[in-house]
Amino acid sequence: MSKEGGARSARRAKRGGDKLKRAAGGPGPRGPGDAFGYGAYKAVSLAFALLPRRICLAVGAGLGRLVYRLDRRHREIALGNLAVAFGKERPPEELEAIARRSLAGFGRALADVLKMMRYSRSRVLSLVTIEGAENMAAARAKGRGVLAFSAHFGHWELASAVVSEAGTFRPLVRVLDNPLIERDLLRFRIRMGAAVIDKLGASRPVLKALRRNEIVTILIDQNVLRSQAVFVDFFGKAAATTPGLAFFHLMTGAPIVPFFSYPAPGGRYVFRYLPPLEVAPGGDREADVLKITGICTKIIEHEIRGHPELWLWIHKRWNTRPTEEVSS
Repeated sequence: MSKEGGARSARRAKRGGDKLKRAAGGPGPRGPGDAFGYGAYKAVSLAFALLPRRICLAVGAGLGRLVYRLDRRHREIALGNLAVAFGKERPPEELEAIARRSLAGFGRALADVLKMMRYSRSRVLSLVTIEGAENMAAARAKGRGVLAFSAHFGHWELASAVVSEAGTFRPLVRVLDNPLIERDLLRFRIRMGAAVIDKLGASRPVLKALRRNEIVTILIDQNVLRSQAVFVDFFGKAAATTPGLAFFHLMTGAPIVPFFSYPAPGGRYVFRYLPPLEVAPGGDREADVLKITGICTKIIEHEIRGHPELWLWIHKRWNTRPTEEVSS
């Protein structure tokens, strides 16, 4: 993207994010828990600001491994999920090793976010090798906006800096429970080029963004309520999945582009856009939503099978069950 185009993109992102920027201007703590959590977060952030990045990453990975050892609840969630996904294919000791590496990778990614809070966008981009940029460019050239999707895989927060290079970037996000930490994270995302859309009441902003040929991103790998879900196969078990990506595609014709990030040697990352999906609607809206959601979920499964340590296994992915399972 040219400097002029990048400047226009940044201005559009700023205007589009004005509402959330106002929310980021300084919400107060809702109780002592929020204030304590924010204080701990700021103390770690300050320490990381003074340390070299490689030390921060090592500390983050070490804390992740410590969480695996001490946090029984999340350890059991991770091992339970891994048993669903790979229990018939891999021995228990291998599943334990994947869970440890996953928590270490998550800790490393969180530490990197804290370190990057003080980085410029250009400095963050200097750490990333972008692959498949032509796939995103081809999708944007259609002029109908782009629906990009991914998962809680690798360093997903890099998307704010990377995707905004391709055009105005509108990620759908869930607001954090702690409003003080959310304020800082939102400021970071905006500075990286994102114009955030809250998942609550997202339909109208998403449709407006696509009409402006902007890029809307959705992470579709987490459990949702039964009333908000379609059930698709994920590692051989029905998983409650948001149908939003498929609905927006069928409503607008916006191309769907998968993307994923991967750690690389030397503290770098690879950020890869896959080719736009080719999905021919069949005319039955309900069946089409199920088909598209299933295809996108299988793409995520394929990436996880190749790099299981990069996915966030501590989320209860199969928590919501289909009605027929509950009633039987």
